[in-house]
Amino acid sequence: MKAAVIQFPGSNCDRDMKVALEQVMGAKTLLHWHGDADLAKDIEFIAIPGGFSYGDYLRSGAMAARSPVMKAIIAASNRGVPILGVCNGFQILTESGLLPGALMRNASQNFICRDVQLRVNKDTLFTKGYADDEIISIPIAHHDGNYFADEATIKTLEDSGRIAFRYAEDVNGSIANIAGIINKAGNVLGMMPHPERAVDSKHGGIDGQKLFHSLVKELI
Repeated sequence: MKAAVIQFPGSNCDRDMKVALEQVMGAKTLLHWHGDADLAKDIEFIAIPGGFSYGDYLRSGAMAARSPVMKAIIAASNRGVPILGVCNGFQILTESGLLPGALMRNASQNFICRDVQLRVNKDTLFTKGYADDEIISIPIAHHDGNYFADEATIKTLEDSGRIAFRYAEDVNGSIANIAGIINKAGNVLGMMPHPERAVDSKHGGIDGQKLFHSLVKELI
């Protein structure tokens, strides 16, 4: 399997993601600079990693969402290529219109960096390896992770089973404790917690492994 991790000015989790994809999924993983508009057609999985693209200038992810590579990423999503956006990657996905809603400043107005408990919806491409309502522990590290959308959008997400992860408790003020959502087609996931930081027991836990294993089973 061939995967691409997109790098922006200010990305800082790109190599963590590359290691996770290679070690857990066995994927041949390319680091792809955002300024290169040409994304290889044989890419089977795309990851948009965490960090502070463009220093979070204007809004987190707003400038990165206008990068040259995003047209190719949107085209890939329309072809059904699985796309994972983590933390700043989730912000970029909402800013580009690939996912609904927005990530606002945490309700506490503080940067939050700790492990959190998530409740899993197993009925997505990315979470089939988990049990339904399984509680897992995944790290977060964000200042703007407070998920917001209008009432109609939240109802649509709820009714269509598109909330992939919820915080087990109120962490940052997110509506309905939303920690991760998928698009209507089911091939784009945005989440604030960092599954790539939870794939090695030496780093404190392996609850992120099943997300990557779920993808392997679907793509191979």
